[in-house]
Amino acid sequence: AEVAAGVWGGLVQAGGSLRLSCAASRSTFRNYENYEVGWYRQRSGEQRELVASVGNTGVKKYGDSVKGRFSISRDNAENLVHLQMDSLKPEDTAVYYCNAGGLLGYWGQGTLVTVFQ
Repeated sequence: AEVAAGVWGGLVQAGGSLRLSCAASRSTFRNYENYEVGWYRQRSGEQRELVASVGNTGVKKYGDSVKGRFSISRDNAENLVHLQMDSLKPEDTAVYYCNAGGLLGYWGQGTLVTVFQ
């Protein structure tokens, strides 16, 4: 896969934290630093929505519901993008997708994050 998400632990109690990481293929993304990369999520019965993204200039965008709780970072040397999720809520339960290149770009396979009370 061009973009592969790695996650350590997809089940977390409300108020807890989780860190998602996504690696992009070096053969496909030789100039990874030029891509906007980020994370989207899709909750059951809803459309996919932006969680966070970081552009090639380092400008970061966050969905309104995660501002102040989630933080995105990128490591261009390793073709990685991370999503630190703190103060998780049950409504954060969703399948999370990493992305490179925007909506018309490349997508990871999706990782289920479940937040329980």
